[in-house]
Amino acid sequence: MPETNKCVIVGIAGASASGKSLIASTIYKELRAKVGDHQIGVITEDCYYRDQSHLSMEERVKTNYDHPSALDHDLLCEQLQLLMAGSAVDIPEYSYSEHTRTKNTTTMTPKKVIILEGILLLTEPRLRDLMHASVFMDTPLDICLLRRVKRDVEERGRTMDSVLKQYQKTVRPMFMQFIEPSKQHADIIVPRGGKNRIAIDVLKAHIARLLKA
Repeated sequence: MPETNKCVIVGIAGASASGKSLIASTIYKELRAKVGDHQIGVITEDCYYRDQSHLSMEERVKTNYDHPSALDHDLLCEQLQLLMAGSAVDIPEYSYSEHTRTKNTTTMTPKKVIILEGILLLTEPRLRDLMHASVFMDTPLDICLLRRVKRDVEERGRTMDSVLKQYQKTVRPMFMQFIEPSKQHADIIVPRGGKNRIAIDVLKAHIARLLKA
């Protein structure tokens, strides 16, 4: 765990469509008034999918996006360390429809609170070492699948057939191999998804204590 109290980092992991983004955005919105609009930020692990612009679209769709190797955790760790040291960073932008990074980036300035959310965060020891608190969203896989189909078709330009094939080929197997076992590293395990009010209040209170420490 980092020694510095200048920046509190909270990691939220769990299966795809388990409620990570919802609980992260809820905490973000509810803490802004207390810590300041520009003193809290959310970083999504998906932004750090590797650049595949050198590959054809046919090759890109074959990538196993649920394996840790698909993510540039080196860059994520580096940028978190820079933020903790007081430097701004340029976060990559990832296109789900093009299966690669875009040319755009989003600048993030140093924050008092950074909320990370992503499926494989707790599989990486270096990321765990940077976190002041870690959370695992323990949502049943059948619920996650229903949410994922709806989200990927409506928001990410995917077809239902491609979403279901990906789920069978990589999403579920990689969940069992990497994501589910990473639950052992979580400080807090949250059942019933991102609307768990008690879990949200516990996390907010814990972050407040860390800021005062």
